[in-house]
Amino acid sequence: MATPKQKTTGLRKLLEDQLADIYFAEKQLVKALPKMAKAATNDELRETFTGHLKETQGHVERLEQVFELMELPAKGQTCPAIVGILQECTELMSDFAGDEALDAALIGGAQKVEHYEIANYGCLIGWADQLGLDDVSDLLKETLEEENGASAKLADIGETVAGGGELEEVGSSNGNGRASSSNGRGSKASSNGKSKPDRMSSNGSKAANTAKKNTGKRR
Repeated sequence: MATPKQKTTGLRKLLEDQLADIYFAEKQLVKALPKMAKAATNDELRETFTGHLKETQGHVERLEQVFELMELPAKGQTCPAIVGILQECTELMSDFAGDEALDAALIGGAQKVEHYEIANYGCLIGWADQLGLDDVSDLLKETLEEENGASAKLADIGETVAGGGELEEVGSSNGNGRASSSNGRGSKASSNGKSKPDRMSSNGSKAANTAKKNTGKRR
C-alpha cells in the first residue's frame, strides 16, 4: 500500500488526486447548504437542504475513512469547479432574493452541485474497482447512492415550485442510453405555431429533386 512518503503514479495517483478534490468539495458544501436552506421559501426544499447537510457531513467522514484505508492524510485541495458552482449559487440567491423564482434558482444551483458530485463519485468508484480497492469502492458507493437520492428529491420539488418544469435526475434516459429531450429534431416550431421540417431534411428533399431533374435531362 502507498504511504504519504511514497510517490504514486498512474491510476493510483489520479484516484488520490481526485479524492482530495471531492473532499474539498464536500467540506465547502457543508458551509453552503445552511445558507441555501435559510434562503429557501419552500418548506420541502428547506427540509431537503437541511437533510442533505447531515448526509454531506457523513460524506466527509466517509472520505476520511477512505483516506485512512489508503494510508493517506485526510487533506483536500482547492477544486475550481465546485468553487465556481457554489459562487453561482451565491449569486443566484442574491439576484433572486424576494423573487418568486428564488426556489427554482436554488434547485437549479443545487442540481449542478449534485451532477458534479455524482460524476466524480462514479469515476472514483470505477478507479477503485480497477485498483482492487474494494473497501474504498464500497464506501464511495454508499455516498453515490445518497447523492442520487438528493438529486431525485430536488427534481421532484422542482416540478412544484415557481418556474420549475419537469427536471430529470442524473442518469435518466429514453431507453437507448441518451438523455431524453422534449424538443424533437425532426421539426422546429415556427413563430406562428406551425411546425416546419428542419434544415437537414429540407436540404435532403431539395437534393433529391435536383437529382431527378438531372436524370431527366440526360434522357
